[in-house]
Amino acid sequence: MCLALANCASSGKFAGQVDPKYGVSSSPRVVAFGDPVPKGGGTYRVGKPYTVAGRIYVPEEDVNYREEGLASWYGDDFHGRQTANGEVFDMESLSAAHPTLPMPSYARVTNLSNGKSLVVRVNDRGPYHGNRLIDVSNKAAELLEFKGNGVARVRVEYVGRAPLEGSDDRQLLATLRTGTPAPSPSMVRVASARSFVPDVPTSAGRIRGDVPLPEGRPYSLGNTSADYASINATSEMSASGRSRSRGRALNNPREVSYEGDQRYAASPGAGPSLGSSPASAYMPIDARGPAEVLSGRGLY
Repeated sequence: MCLALANCASSGKFAGQVDPKYGVSSSPRVVAFGDPVPKGGGTYRVGKPYTVAGRIYVPEEDVNYREEGLASWYGDDFHGRQTANGEVFDMESLSAAHPTLPMPSYARVTNLSNGKSLVVRVNDRGPYHGNRLIDVSNKAAELLEFKGNGVARVRVEYVGRAPLEGSDDRQLLATLRTGTPAPSPSMVRVASARSFVPDVPTSAGRIRGDVPLPEGRPYSLGNTSADYASINATSEMSASGRSRSRGRALNNPREVSYEGDQRYAASPGAGPSLGSSPASAYMPIDARGPAEVLSGRGLY
């Protein structure tokens, strides 16, 4: 059992010693300063009733737990030491010690003086001094903005059980709120630090042999036999007007002239025939090419 006494960051006199008043001591340090602290790895534990300094504590999972009292914080004196459920305390993680809440579990801690609210991971037992309600880590005290004061009046609410494995610091950091209660970690979303490009084995997906080519285009680029027939038909129609245009050069070699072509001359006094089709009124039907290529006055 780890003992979190008062503001434990202020002195190392309790570390590793049995306190004569409380009858408990801190656990041995298993991770040295500067070394990475493993996350998770503990066991789920509620525990049996126990007595410290003449006071009986009854651990239980109370989903309606909600209490107000003083919070303190603990830091480097207990950094790297085992917690009451077998995890390792990291003063830069968002964790806490509580006398009766299940371990590991989530608890919402709200600083009543400034409205800062944060969900922390309860993975240790304590505190047992001065009617303190909860001890939070060094990092949690900074976020709740009471580290400089040592203690703060807070409200503690049970949120739910926490997973045994892995780090939840990023999710817990995302719960920090001001003026509103911190949401449950399951209600927040954080960006992934992993690459969004899927990992593909280098040996998979290799193309062996010839590289496949895409299928042919489903449209014409003007080089089919029907296209050539259309160009020839237009050229023959333009030749009928060249006799009157020899004195001037055509800007467009495919220009169509209808001047002097009796096939398109209107009969005197005759109006447009209602039965004639628009195509036959402007151009002849040429069997050597599709008539539908031209429309209107011979324009594409």
